[in-house]
Amino acid sequence: MARKKIFNNSIPGKRSRRVTINPRMARRSFLKLSAAAAAVSTAALAPTLTRKVSAQTKAKEPYPGSKKVKTICTYCSVGCGIIAEVQNGVWVRQEVATDHPVSRGGHCCKGAGAIDMVTSEKRLKSPMKRVGGKWQKISWDQALDEIAAKLLEIREQDGPDALHFNGSAKVSNEMAYLQRKFAAFWGSNNIDHQARI
Repeated sequence: MARKKIFNNSIPGKRSRRVTINPRMARRSFLKLSAAAAAVSTAALAPTLTRKVSAQTKAKEPYPGSKKVKTICTYCSVGCGIIAEVQNGVWVRQEVATDHPVSRGGHCCKGAGAIDMVTSEKRLKSPMKRVGGKWQKISWDQALDEIAAKLLEIREQDGPDALHFNGSAKVSNEMAYLQRKFAAFWGSNNIDHQARI
């Protein structure tokens, strides 16, 4: 352990009350004490922070009349496995495909939350337009007509490169492909992904 040498750093002629421990010994002592404290706290808290999961734990009971469908996650091109539980044509729950050769029973955060694209309460189900500072629902026909008119106006005034297409990490491979094709047909190469911006 460190020797308890204390040095007075006062300059002759000046009054100073600053007293420090020998810096070399203090640092070494601090590191030793930190390592010991971390080891003791880890040993003390390990049983309460972790628990064993039994392989025999039962999965939640399926929805009545539902069936399990093995499928592939569409968020990237890795192709991890998902077991989707479908009831009356509606995706109601998902599980990790533990026997899948690619994912081997694991998911990334996007794959684990894939069902939220379908079941989330925050998901928009109809087009919204801000009118007078407030959002209100509009029909699909009105939304598409207004967007198309605005896009054509931008293209006529400033050309096809005046528009930037921005991708998202929450779209599937197929949606990203369609977005890229739309940009190409529009005549622009201004397309990027939100993760790079």
